[in-house]
Amino acid sequence: MVKILAISGYKPFELGIFKKDHPSVLYIKAAIKKAILPLIEEGLEWILISGQLGVELWGAEVIFDLQQEYPEIKLAVITPFLEQESKWNETNKEWYAEILIQADFVDSITKKPYEKPWQFRLKNQFFIEKSDGLLLLYDQEKEGSPKFLYESALEYKKNHDYQLDLITFYDLQMIVEEEQLKQSDY
Repeated sequence: MVKILAISGYKPFELGIFKKDHPSVLYIKAAIKKAILPLIEEGLEWILISGQLGVELWGAEVIFDLQQEYPEIKLAVITPFLEQESKWNETNKEWYAEILIQADFVDSITKKPYEKPWQFRLKNQFFIEKSDGLLLLYDQEKEGSPKFLYESALEYKKNHDYQLDLITFYDLQMIVEEEQLKQSDY
């Protein structure tokens, strides 16, 4: 049973998304919701994200929506290092701040600003070891930042009872078609 689920995936620019309200975001959020709902009904309690732009913050917004119906579900934002948003533009900093304010728990793995890539490796290790499963928007056909977390989860899964669920581009295409069918039914 998955009580703690980590969510991650691509950063927006890796998906060709440059605005928070891009139409594709609705489909990504629908895919995240579709993957999470059965887990909530089976007893999911916590969602973990590191607060990176893209899939993780969209996932946080999905959780906030789901909390209306499932108030027992909690969101933890555990960043790899302090001030990860320091180089982001104002719009992204505001979005991030909104997420942090609504989160149930906020902390940082390394209690210092960015130094070296080891902080990201430590974050990946922490997320896998502290969760029962990972929901990852990742497609092996398109490498990108989620590749390292995916490979770490695969390795961990060899020796541990660990649930690894991928949302692929094919899954997103299915969501787009489902949503379009819903709209044509009206």
